[in-house]
Amino acid sequence: MEIRRSAEQDFDRIMEIYALARAFMAAHGNPNQWGPTNWPPEDFIHRDITEGKSHVCVHDGRIVGTFFFTQGSDVEPTYRQIEDGAWLSESPYGVVHRLAGDGSVKGTGAFCLNWAFAQCGHLRADTHGDNTVMQSLLEKLGFVHCGTIFVEEDDYPRLAYEKL
Repeated sequence: MEIRRSAEQDFDRIMEIYALARAFMAAHGNPNQWGPTNWPPEDFIHRDITEGKSHVCVHDGRIVGTFFFTQGSDVEPTYRQIEDGAWLSESPYGVVHRLAGDGSVKGTGAFCLNWAFAQCGHLRADTHGDNTVMQSLLEKLGFVHCGTIFVEEDDYPRLAYEKL
């Protein structure tokens, strides 16, 4: 597998993967994270591609996963306020959002997260409380649950994770 930045010609495949991910989450006890709002919106993905923050995971010439990645100081405004805990470090960090795979290649999510961590050595992510699949993956990869954050998109709290 390899990771590359998304291009506009990848858009339809990326949206197809997100549709598969919404169905998977709903079938595995997490219908509210992306389902009710048909998340993520198309304009977010176009913007992510334009800004170079959308990435795809390619296996045997085929896109099998996608995610948002950026890094720097204070790059995620919703991470400024954390409840019921604290971040491990305030140093510059990377952040992964909207991680999704098509389910065709085992280990795609881990590959993407490991790639992102290798870019920066300090990575943060968050997930819905019902997303036990993502929680398990993060913990398996050595992320520490640091507390709770809130997003603008809905009223569901998110579990915040960090890896140094």
